[in-house]
Amino acid sequence: MSISSSDRKGGRAVRVSPGVQGGGFRKTGRTLLPYAFLLAPMAYLVVFMFWPLARQIWTSLTNTRIVNPNGGSFVGLRNYERLLSDPSFYGSLWTTVVYAAVSVVLGVLLGAISALAIDRPFRGRAVVRSVLLFGWAMPNVATALIWLWMFNEQSGVLNNIVSALGLGRFAWLTSTSLALPSVLLVTVWQVAPFVMLVVLAALQSVPQELREAARVDGADALNVFRTVTLPHIMPAVQLVSLLIAVWSIRRFDIIYLLTGGGPLESTSTLVVKIRQVAFEGYQLGLASAYGVVGLILALLVAALHFVVERRRAGMGARA
Repeated sequence: MSISSSDRKGGRAVRVSPGVQGGGFRKTGRTLLPYAFLLAPMAYLVVFMFWPLARQIWTSLTNTRIVNPNGGSFVGLRNYERLLSDPSFYGSLWTTVVYAAVSVVLGVLLGAISALAIDRPFRGRAVVRSVLLFGWAMPNVATALIWLWMFNEQSGVLNNIVSALGLGRFAWLTSTSLALPSVLLVTVWQVAPFVMLVVLAALQSVPQELREAARVDGADALNVFRTVTLPHIMPAVQLVSLLIAVWSIRRFDIIYLLTGGGPLESTSTLVVKIRQVAFEGYQLGLASAYGVVGLILALLVAALHFVVERRRAGMGARA
């Protein structure tokens, strides 16, 4: 045996072979290797997520103005006190919650129905799928331009249709009662195709044998869906619901391009309000406080998803 190192303890030589020593290094390397792979994503998160987030939270505690972003002084919770005493804040918060909730419910419902409708092969299926994906694939600016033309009060397609039915013409984007439903219509038209894609992928994991067994046992189509299909696609539905909720909370472009937050702030969500406060009111600290509230709202949605997922997993384990 070759000697790589030795030590004397109590007059006795302790010898370590190169194989044993090299094996220790290899074992340590295998232990540290996963952490080495985490260094790059962790550095990315710190630089591009955690640090800007910390800066936003700090800015919300200052009286920083947009004309001097680095010259604000610490004011504590004063910006949050202004939010809580401002009725327009509660209006924006309520609009955000309604917008996100309706987007999730209608987007998931229509997307899931579309996925179930085209799950089975039929002639022209590829063409139908391409048409249904049109809303998701189109850029937001192009979407806004098309729908602005459709919503036009004088020559828009929608007003031409309703006027032909004898219902008159509607101010889709300039009426306080119709502006938010109109924006929601465009949003659902965009997100439903994404839900359809996710649900279609989940439907491929449903075992055909279970469906056939349920039919042999006398179950009708509704019972087959409730007992076999729905449990398999439910995790995907919950995940896509979470994504749409978070996207709706932070969605800015389509709302701002269609209405600018109006009329009379009827479509002014928290994200639109951030733009108004920061770039029209020049109050960067107060706008950051709005951003923190939006972040808290998104975290609450994520926490709700986590609770529902844990409960569903627990019920599945007991079953």
